[in-house]
Amino acid sequence: MSKYYGKGGKIKAVDELDLEVHEGETFGLLGPNGAGKTTTVRLLNCIIKPTSGTATLNGHDILKEEMEVKRVTGLLAESPGLYDKLSAYEFLELMGALYDVPGNILPERIDDLLKLFGLYNRRDYLLEGYSRGMKQKVLIAAALIHDPPILFFDEPTSMLDPRAALMVKDLIKRLADRAGKTIFICSHILPIVEELCGRIGIINQGKLIALGTVDEIIAQTETKTLEEAFIAITGGVEDKELLAWREQRGASA
Repeated sequence: MSKYYGKGGKIKAVDELDLEVHEGETFGLLGPNGAGKTTTVRLLNCIIKPTSGTATLNGHDILKEEMEVKRVTGLLAESPGLYDKLSAYEFLELMGALYDVPGNILPERIDDLLKLFGLYNRRDYLLEGYSRGMKQKVLIAAALIHDPPILFFDEPTSMLDPRAALMVKDLIKRLADRAGKTIFICSHILPIVEELCGRIGIINQGKLIALGTVDEIIAQTETKTLEEAFIAITGGVEDKELLAWREQRGASA
């Protein structure tokens, strides 16, 4: 699957991506800013169309079965919008209606999600008064409102303070462990992906350039940490610079 922009397709946002994520897996897509992570998520969620190729999610083709794809996926976008003048309950009610959640099911599902995320006692408060962490919880709840088997999290801890980031990480773990969801995480923050994901892919300039477990990728690059492997794979520094950087870290530890 590819997505090109510009005259003659000179800008290769996603270039011949070939990837399989297994059911029930928590998979991480790592890459520098502008590497193609968000474009990949937008393609897989039918927000934009590929220049060539296609993908299937739960057996549904993103080009031929857009509505079916949207029914089986939930998306936490990198820069999502919230209706600040709505309460958390009202916002989830709106999202449930957009996803055609039956009216006899929706109220109980909203209550269950608000309780799961510790927001039930504040369900009638306007979102404009919520902290970043609380808003992120509401957005995750919105992604779950139609109970999709596949979840996409694009930079889930972006702009969150450490406490809020920890809350979001714990929620993602809970979704993977207890609900058995297939989770696709995009991030440029290595510790997040390393902690949450069983397998990772590394994308750079639109190309998938590494795929495997953390240990496999470290072994392939003959480095000691995922951080060092990432730098070596993406070409951030020359080998001699990587060695000097490693020695400096050891000296300052």
